[in-house]
Amino acid sequence: MASLKSGMQGALKKLLITACSVDQDTGKISLKSGVDNQFQVMMNPETYEHTKRIEYTKSQAIGESGNNPRFNKAAPEDFTISIVLDGTGAVRDYATQNLDQASGLPLEKALSVREQLQNLYSVVYEYKGIDHEPQIVRLLWGSLLFYGRLSNINVKYTLFKPSGDPLRATAKLDFTGFVSREESSLAARTSSPDLTHIIEVKAGDSLPLLCNQVYKDSSYYLDVAKANGLSHFRNIKAGQKLFFPPLS
Repeated sequence: MASLKSGMQGALKKLLITACSVDQDTGKISLKSGVDNQFQVMMNPETYEHTKRIEYTKSQAIGESGNNPRFNKAAPEDFTISIVLDGTGAVRDYATQNLDQASGLPLEKALSVREQLQNLYSVVYEYKGIDHEPQIVRLLWGSLLFYGRLSNINVKYTLFKPSGDPLRATAKLDFTGFVSREESSLAARTSSPDLTHIIEVKAGDSLPLLCNQVYKDSSYYLDVAKANGLSHFRNIKAGQKLFFPPLS
């Protein structure tokens, strides 16, 4: 968990969440324009969590007594942040939106907590466009730059009017990282063991040797022999094409 402190020089920068679109042909991501596609937090968060995960396969070859987890792929990153929504007017620069330069009095009515939540939902939660899925958003704050989709939002109300309407709330947002098609193709490796391989046998090749080349583990030779319908793992010949299934 990263701890964030507000000892910044100059104007205070606030976390900005902006909706994005993805070009269906090129896979490139771009920011949507307009205030309806942005949400600026009222108060910068004190902490956020940014998680990166690696997935490993734990499958075992036939007859293998034990195994070591093997790299499978890098999973999408996760990002969690909590933001405060205040309708008391205590945080004037957001709650009153615009102030008269002479009097300092609000030019517009302060947004209620429910109105602020609706603005947030409009950017991160509601389905938009023809895809019928939550928008991809960009979170930007100083050196923080994260692209992702909302996976969960939990709102905790902590202060109320006598009528029961909320005056303050904390929204915890969980995002799953998004990687553009362009970035994904650059990161992909055609030699990865999570992909299917068709290999032509050359003179001197053996099934354990080929398994070691593909999976970095020769012990998969019995599984590969079975996948190719071989009665014996030594029954391979030069010029023969073998199927090496992905690890699972």
